Amino acid sequence: MEVNADFTQRVLIHTDSVAWTPSPTPGVERRMLDRIGGEVARATSIVRYAPDSHFPPHTHGGGEEFIVLDGVFQDEQGDYPAGSYIRNPPTTRHKPGSASGCTIFVKLWQFDAADRTPVVADMNAAELSTVAGRPGVALTTLFEDARELVQIVHWSPGTVIEQSMPGGAELLILSGNCTESGDAMRALSWLRIPVGGVLSAVAGDQGTRLWIKTGGLLFVSAPG
Repeated sequence: MEVNADFTQRVLIHTDSVAWTPSPTPGVERRMLDRIGGEVARATSIVRYAPDSHFPPHTHGGGEEFIVLDGVFQDEQGDYPAGSYIRNPPTTRHKPGSASGCTIFVKLWQFDAADRTPVVADMNAAELSTVAGRPGVALTTLFEDARELVQIVHWSPGTVIEQSMPGGAELLILSGNCTESGDAMRALSWLRIPVGGVLSAVAGDQGTRLWIKTGGLLFVSAPG
């Protein structure tokens, strides 16, 4: 299966307008944003767990990265409420599910094969720091390695952003609004900017809080 699999193209999706499709596990549905592969795939998705739904135990051969958007995600390691950012590196194993139901933004098979660094972060408690020379921008780093940089960023209302993306970028709007290259973006809008592209944005009247990953699009491959 291929969904938005041409990574040379800019893609903007308002994820709340995408139809849910069932997964092989009862009670678990997904909105596919990009995908290369079948059930084992390099994939970016929004996944919704109904109350008391669980995936079978499985190992993440290519790693798993996710944000809990609402509800409480659970596995053997604990409970992760909305605002949690998790990285389960390659070779980790768990049985994910949710007693109360939850929705997550998840990326699969996109890690360095040698990565063994787990991350559990509460984005709600993250302290953002202002950036010298970039008025209206505050941020904190969630993860950084030689391949990619993952941050939470806040743009104050009206902030203008013009930023080159030599390694490409992916953005998920967490709250607020903005325009990017003239397109309106709102909470849960997802944007993929190809390698060598430019982020050209203006924060809206609500300001903008977003998750952004840069550099990772230099390393696009399917499992196998």
